[in-house]
Amino acid sequence: MAIAIDFGTSNTVVARWNQALQQPETLKLPGLSAVSVQNPPLIPSLLYVEDAAKSKVLLGQQVRDRGLDLSGDPRFFRNFKRGIGTSVKGFVPELDGQIVDFQRVGEWYLSQIVSSIRSLPLSVDSLVFTVPVDSFEAYRHWLGKVSESLQVEQVRMLDEPTAAALGYGLVDRSILLVIDFGGGTLDLSLVRPESNGNKKPLGFLLKWGEKLLAQSSAQKAKVARVLAKAGQNLGGSDIDNWLVDYFVKTKGLTKSPITTRLAERLKIQLSLVNKAVEVYFDDENFESYELELDRDGFESILAEHQFFENLDECMNQVLQQARRQGLEIGDIDAVLLVGGTVQIPAVQRWVQQYFDPEKIRCDKPFEAIAQGALQLSQGVEIKDFLYHSYGIRYWNRRENCHSWHSLIKSGQSYPMSEPVELVLGASLENQPSIELIIGELGAETGGTEIYFDGDRLITRQIAGQTSVQALNDKDGARSIAQLTPPGYPGSDRVKIFFRVDGQRFLRITVEDLLSNQTLLEDRPVVQLS
Repeated sequence: MAIAIDFGTSNTVVARWNQALQQPETLKLPGLSAVSVQNPPLIPSLLYVEDAAKSKVLLGQQVRDRGLDLSGDPRFFRNFKRGIGTSVKGFVPELDGQIVDFQRVGEWYLSQIVSSIRSLPLSVDSLVFTVPVDSFEAYRHWLGKVSESLQVEQVRMLDEPTAAALGYGLVDRSILLVIDFGGGTLDLSLVRPESNGNKKPLGFLLKWGEKLLAQSSAQKAKVARVLAKAGQNLGGSDIDNWLVDYFVKTKGLTKSPITTRLAERLKIQLSLVNKAVEVYFDDENFESYELELDRDGFESILAEHQFFENLDECMNQVLQQARRQGLEIGDIDAVLLVGGTVQIPAVQRWVQQYFDPEKIRCDKPFEAIAQGALQLSQGVEIKDFLYHSYGIRYWNRRENCHSWHSLIKSGQSYPMSEPVELVLGASLENQPSIELIIGELGAETGGTEIYFDGDRLITRQIAGQTSVQALNDKDGARSIAQLTPPGYPGSDRVKIFFRVDGQRFLRITVEDLLSNQTLLEDRPVVQLS
């Protein structure tokens, strides 16, 4: 049976493919899923460590039922998904003699969910995980390690916006814009569903058994092509923090898990009513909390933190990418809203500033991603493109410093049909080999600073940052070919062909122009994002 897991910053959704009904359905996991009249079964992305040495943890609704989310106990974790794959240093506790970081908390969380699914009981032979656009690469590596410990034959991965497009069932439309706005990230993705019955299903594989390979290869595939995408580390948890800061400033409250929980409840209420009140009595300290806020005040707090400017920036990035492909805003057939934050009326009004209301869909904000991810098990192929640009480092004699020559632009679809060619000569006499340092070229539109305020994980957008991350700048990885005889300056010596395969590996072929020999043929160098 295929299971899809949409691991969110605030909530997690688990869905399965119902073979009898031939449609997806959201699972309710006993003890883990929250019961709600308004929403489908959601598992709060919360975890409490009872014994780190024995990997004994509580998660989901279990944590709330026992009130463990309302204390300042370092054994309690929330919003931990945001720290997975980042270089954040800050509040990392030592529990029971064990250092507990975000990656380990996330591994405990997902492992326990899979274990709970098996107890239903269900035969789990295929898992599909969904991931946000902006942290795709680091998150993929972490998921790969987690999947090794799961007793599942096949583990696949799909980015959340594409999954949402499939989940809304609008694969017959020409152009779809998916706005995925959850607890931790904002992702915008422009998707073109296509039909392609001649190619095998791809998806991105983390783990694949031979039996499932044979079964899946025989299926007819569909294609969902991502045309443009943009993302920011901005979500509902940031709004919760802003509300807490507001009440600290205006009411003199202290920052605590209790005030954070009350702020979150106020935010949820204000999506339904114009004025909300939350009251809490601490029976241990005999203190009472009463928070009150109306919708106008709430939206003023959003505006104070440049909330809508950040949304406009993401929208403009996607629309600019679309225009480079000859698409205008009027060519977008439908706009799909997913994630809890899209339920905020101000967010919906912001979307309506760009699009006609009849184009906007918001009837499956929580379930669309997990249910769409299940389409991978039904023979859907995902054609995606590279989120970053890539190039090689060279010595800039004019500036007397290292610079970067762009080889592959962001937006390049993969696998590439035609390679990129580059001709190089030796730079030194008796040069024994050709070395290349390949780098991921950061976007010029800005960056994200991630830091701690006490034990709160905070993200802040930084304008005007450009960064380059070298991918193979280490001993044994720079050299791509040995030169026999050695190279001399003054003439072209090697021709290099670069291409990206279906799993985003950059592969190179190197031809020696002097000896007419192929020194390397289609060798993988690094994996791109």
